[in-house]
Amino acid sequence: MAADCQSRAMNPAITHCLQADTCVPDRPSVSDWWPRWRDSAARSTDSAAMAVLGGFDADRVGWAFASGYQAALRALLPDLPYEVLAAFCVTEESGNRPRDMQTRFTPSADGTVSITGAKRWTTLGPASSLLLVVGTWPADDVTARPLLKVARVAGDASGVQLVPMPQTRFVPEVPHARVILDAVRVEAAALLPGDGYDAYVKPFRSIEDIHVTLAVLAYLLRESRRRGWPTGFAERLCAAMVLLSALAHAPADAAATHVALAGALALAQGLYDEAGALWAHAADDPGALRWSRDAALFGVAGTARRQRVARAWQRLDESTGA
Repeated sequence: MAADCQSRAMNPAITHCLQADTCVPDRPSVSDWWPRWRDSAARSTDSAAMAVLGGFDADRVGWAFASGYQAALRALLPDLPYEVLAAFCVTEESGNRPRDMQTRFTPSADGTVSITGAKRWTTLGPASSLLLVVGTWPADDVTARPLLKVARVAGDASGVQLVPMPQTRFVPEVPHARVILDAVRVEAAALLPGDGYDAYVKPFRSIEDIHVTLAVLAYLLRESRRRGWPTGFAERLCAAMVLLSALAHAPADAAATHVALAGALALAQGLYDEAGALWAHAADDPGALRWSRDAALFGVAGTARRQRVARAWQRLDESTGA
């Protein structure tokens, strides 16, 4: 028990970040990044460690983000093979809430399920070999919230079309795709168990935040050591990573987890701001230029995060009768 508590308190991957060689090669494309992440992920079954190791090995924020994203999917689905580059296909033109979903799952008498619909801006979509597609399932009560399901769909399945989207202004190396599904057939066994929204879509928002932040902080720790930045900065990075590693093992739907995560993300933002000031001393360095370009990533979904923590506080107040 004591050994388990110690391993949870200090993720061995963080110790690796404090001791390993800090030189990594340039990786301009997803084909350069992916084999390294796959091989790194094979070294651990812990999603937090996957995020940390992948972030440390990244030469830029884009691949730290992609590493955290892949680790988050394995936290959501522990049986997801490490050799599979996966993409979570949720958002559509009208949004990502259950009532926004136009993608339809239609069960057939032969035991298969037909999937028709379209997803926009699927992260890593063009390179993915496995798509986790969210869609609506036929419900008896048309007045209730639409029932969502998630299906595993091969990226090269008949009826799947991956349309590359333009590069984003930050982390442009990470590709996105519009996913079009035209009567794609899957076996019933390809459906994930449980409600697609409550069991997968909703918790993934927090899980992704935790793992992506872990990976970016690990990337900064490597840069900090390589560039000889103040040791106090590295110490604060480690402290935030220990906190996030613990949250990676906390219940994703718990109000207390959301409150603690809000605090951890605030700490991380302070560290990002410190990094920006440190990068400013090497303004012409390619790494500094990329950091300045990619920093906008950290503000994405800020409104959703504020709403999430506000609801968490409300739940806590209601549970105590406040």
